Amino acid sequence: MTTGATEGRAAAGEGGYEAFKVEQRGIELVPDDERPMRPSGLFWLWAGAIWNVEFLVYGALIVSFGLSFTQAVIAILVGNVFYVVLGLASLQGPETGTTALMVSRAPFGRNGNRAPALFNWITQVGFEIEGLALIVLVLVAMFGRGGIHSGTGLKIVFIAFAVAIQFVMPFLGHATITRVLRWLSLLFIVVFAVMAALVIPEVDLAHLHQHATWAVWTTALVLLISAGGLGWTENGNDYSRYLPASTPKARTFWAATLGGAIPSILLELLGAAAFVVSPHVTSVTGVPSSFASWFFWPFLVLAIFQLLAINTIDMYSSGVTLQALGVPVKRVGAVLIDTVVAGAVTAAVIFSNDFYTYLSGFLDYIVVWLAPWFGILMVDWLLRRGRYDRAGLASPAGGVYWRNGGVNWRAVVALVLGMAAALMWIDAQYYQPSYLSPISRATGGSDLSWLVGTLVGAAVYWVASLRSVPAELVAGEAVTSGF
Repeated sequence: MTTGATEGRAAAGEGGYEAFKVEQRGIELVPDDERPMRPSGLFWLWAGAIWNVEFLVYGALIVSFGLSFTQAVIAILVGNVFYVVLGLASLQGPETGTTALMVSRAPFGRNGNRAPALFNWITQVGFEIEGLALIVLVLVAMFGRGGIHSGTGLKIVFIAFAVAIQFVMPFLGHATITRVLRWLSLLFIVVFAVMAALVIPEVDLAHLHQHATWAVWTTALVLLISAGGLGWTENGNDYSRYLPASTPKARTFWAATLGGAIPSILLELLGAAAFVVSPHVTSVTGVPSSFASWFFWPFLVLAIFQLLAINTIDMYSSGVTLQALGVPVKRVGAVLIDTVVAGAVTAAVIFSNDFYTYLSGFLDYIVVWLAPWFGILMVDWLLRRGRYDRAGLASPAGGVYWRNGGVNWRAVVALVLGMAAALMWIDAQYYQPSYLSPISRATGGSDLSWLVGTLVGAAVYWVASLRSVPAELVAGEAVTSGF
């Protein structure tokens, strides 16, 4: 075992794994005897995050693109099949005992991995900003309902309040997040049932006279995929790493897949139905317009807790990603940095008055890096038959994954080519920054960036690494035989 791995193992022992106490462990390897999580805990963690008003809005948003209700239902069902990729991206955590962007060092190398780590940190902070901005908008709506105008000063107070509350659970860490999200899941399920009972009797599909082209349908699909299964792949191992290494892979896979897919499908279907009742449902503050008037206050109060819950997942992951990027800071310090950055940018977004345009563009563009990265990670996992040199992942230098100065150029080139392919088939003409790719232009505005990005990244890496990765596996097993 390398010195770096030894130090990581020692540091990981600090604080143990206990809810409502500050978790000291960041990206350090989790020892086998300190993994008390069970697959049911992973299921309820994801369910607690996804039972969220954001996903109801996504369902309404795709209908606003011009889709018929039937087209929306098909897009929702197809889009949420992609939670299987979250399940696949959760299998490495129990094997390695570390986070997603630490596992990413296997294909990219320690230094080569800084690029996807940076992309992921920006992505996670972007989702944090989305959640914080939505909380502020909810508070503005609540005060407005009470007759109080939210000027600049009051909005600043709202932002400070949201940032302060948001900080708590990511600061406490994994065990607290797992416990609290399980509790919240049960509450959210009850409220979903109430919302469904209020909306469904009011739906009259005869009033929805629209039908989108195939190209528009693919644009709706990419939003659901990026906000759903594919958009969570870079978080998967951050939460599954506390499962014992002996956990059956099938149980890990289904816990993550179903924990995300079930609430996502139900909420998006309800959102699509709610849009038929009221087109204002495309914003969080407009959602109550499809319910009875008495539900306004209970819904928006609950929405704040839901948004805090989903943001917790992103903020915890952004902290450990900052460490994987190489920033010399402990996990709790990384959470503090992310909190300050997210709060500052949230203020800029709130005062720009163009939040939903930025949100849609953000969801579209993150696929550009995420799709090829996921393809590369999965090909690497398959080529090494799911086995990793844990010491090599934690080592500050040298080891099986060091390669050329800490960079595996095969993976870097595959990522660049995959990103280029994704940019050749993306339709972001109505977002910021506005861009319509050549293939999208030629196909009426279709968007298959997620598909071509994944396939090109995966194919290039597979061709380039078909022999080298199995050779690394042999070398790594020789090193880890005594780990």
